[in-house]
Amino acid sequence: MATDLVISGGRLVGPADAAAPVDVVIEGGRIAAVVPAGDAPAAQRTLDASDAWVMPGFVDIQVHFRTPGATDSEDMSSGAAGAAMGGVTACVIMPNTNPPIDTPGMVTEVLALAAGVPCDVRTSAAITAGRAGERLADLSALYDAGVRVFTDDGDCVADDGLMEAALATTVRLPGAVISQHAEDPAMVAGGVINAGAVAERLGVQGRPATAEVSVVHRDIELARRTGGRYHVLHLSVAAAMDLVVRAKRDGVAVTAEVTPQHLVLTEDDVERLGTTGKMNPPLRLADDVAALRQGIINGSLDAVATDHAPHHPSLKDRPLADAPPGMIGVETMASVVWSEFVAPGQMSPARFVEIVSTAPARIAGITDHGQPIAAGSPANVTVFDAAQNWTVQAETLQSRSLNSPWAGRTLTGRVRHTVLAGESVVVDNELNA
Repeated sequence: MATDLVISGGRLVGPADAAAPVDVVIEGGRIAAVVPAGDAPAAQRTLDASDAWVMPGFVDIQVHFRTPGATDSEDMSSGAAGAAMGGVTACVIMPNTNPPIDTPGMVTEVLALAAGVPCDVRTSAAITAGRAGERLADLSALYDAGVRVFTDDGDCVADDGLMEAALATTVRLPGAVISQHAEDPAMVAGGVINAGAVAERLGVQGRPATAEVSVVHRDIELARRTGGRYHVLHLSVAAAMDLVVRAKRDGVAVTAEVTPQHLVLTEDDVERLGTTGKMNPPLRLADDVAALRQGIINGSLDAVATDHAPHHPSLKDRPLADAPPGMIGVETMASVVWSEFVAPGQMSPARFVEIVSTAPARIAGITDHGQPIAAGSPANVTVFDAAQNWTVQAETLQSRSLNSPWAGRTLTGRVRHTVLAGESVVVDNELNA
């Protein structure tokens, strides 16, 4: 009897990154064996991975699929399709929906809408009821419903007592983490883009870097006091990264992610991109970008996450101060990171896998993704063609929205195939519906 699926002739990422080509044999949704290329048994289906890397499926722990409440900008199907095309086999959606995801019932409702899509969609839940910052949501009940990531994403939990109580709760909820949008709301009220020269030229109010630094400092001290797990969403400022590094050295349970856009773009790009260049936290200074790039290379920062934030074109077609913040990126994440870091030789393929797959899965408690390509592992696999160049066209991406900062840019490296739980959901750069 033929085996289910064979991924043939690809290379595995490892310490040497120089292994001979192999065949990955998949049966019953798991990797059954990894054998020398050409030695796999007959298969019902074969995916050609020659001249490509076979990697654990990518994991994006911060996406907005706008469900419920804003499905004209994105829905589960379009968001998951973009994720699959980007090699993302698992993602975590944010709870800043309408209504917010803050009860076990909402968790069940949202996950039911994600059934059958080509990505394993997990959900976070709000830290505070209604994301209003006034009282904690029932974190224990949400945990029992399967939630591991708690965040008021888009809004900072500003109250010291609430944040301390939330962090303390994670001590008795194994694997739970409090993820913070670290911008002091009083300091960024009315702010549009980074406080600096570009904001002054454009005549808009700025969002100062100190707003991020102050919240990260406070939260780290609360995590130190409580022993709770703390994660910084979309860190954007070098000084905040330095606080994270020092806290890790002290043994505080803190991790931090950075977006592709904060690793590449600066406040100067806002003038070129217009409202597509507006996001929270904002694009920062070149010095911040340089520091964050070093941080993601050397391990000071733990993971890349996209903060995929689609907005219908009509919403972005407004003056800069009035347009909503956010950029799309789940479909382009891997290619941007590979182009910027691996292709020029600044990062190894092994480190690439760590920041886009292994570490994000670990942070979010997703145990069946980000696992090694080895016998017994769940068959969540991405085949990445490092030699394929492609030019991003926003109109041809899977998202319902067009606000990609990478439109028109030619990237090096593209996902060839994506396998989810043993099923090929992307084949030769196309969705396998």
